[in-house]
Amino acid sequence: MYKKTLGLAILGTMLLLGQVAGAAEKPDARVKLTGKSVAAGVGFSWGSGVLTYQGKDYPFSVSGLSAGNIGAGSADLTGDVFNLKTVDDFNGTFTSVGAGATVAGGGGAMSMRNQNGVVMNVVGTTKGLTFKLGVDGMKIELKK
Repeated sequence: MYKKTLGLAILGTMLLLGQVAGAAEKPDARVKLTGKSVAAGVGFSWGSGVLTYQGKDYPFSVSGLSAGNIGAGSADLTGDVFNLKTVDDFNGTFTSVGAGATVAGGGGAMSMRNQNGVVMNVVGTTKGLTFKLGVDGMKIELKK
């Protein structure tokens, strides 16, 4: 029963994330990132990652603030990037676009969009104890 429920949750999340990406069937880029967070009401997160775009790797840093969170944790995320016209469009603040889910066993999925219209759909694993009550913003800066 547990495996069936987990499978349905993952399937539902992936279908929802596919809709958020819109008509784009093939992603423009891939992303991998690792991050950590600490929160007691207002939290801070940080990390780094790599954007793979047009066969080239672009390292970036991640920072962000959150409201209503309690706990500490870490996450390893991978995903697809859509609507990326130039690598510079990846810079900016990504916020949730309403498609997010946490799956049992420390996994989760989320879809985020920045001010340039770039959509990032990520899935990953989390460690630690965190309770998300607010809306997060994640600032990404390409390292040059």
